[in-house]
Amino acid sequence: MRKIRKGDEVIVIAGKDKGRRGRVSRVIPDKDRVVVDNVNMVKRHTRGNPMQGSTGGIVEKEAPIHISNVAIYNPERDGPDRVGVRWEGDRKVRYFKSNQQLIDA
Repeated sequence: MRKIRKGDEVIVIAGKDKGRRGRVSRVIPDKDRVVVDNVNMVKRHTRGNPMQGSTGGIVEKEAPIHISNVAIYNPERDGPDRVGVRWEGDRKVRYFKSNQQLIDA
């Protein structure tokens, strides 16, 4: 079970965007990376393609960030927290390690 999933609110704990919060828009499990909205923005110089009707120029987009550099955001603590996994009945659930509160409630 993945500890960070698409749609989770995370906070960056290392790197140039340390302290910024955002929502996970994509998870790349084979490379252990996540794409977070408006975090780790990079500029990409693209060439125009008149056949497709796209114009060239400098495009700013989100780049993937390693999953170890983000932590799930706990609104009760107002900061980052660790994630645990346990069985609740017949299914696995994620919970915050600090206060044992369920994430997928």
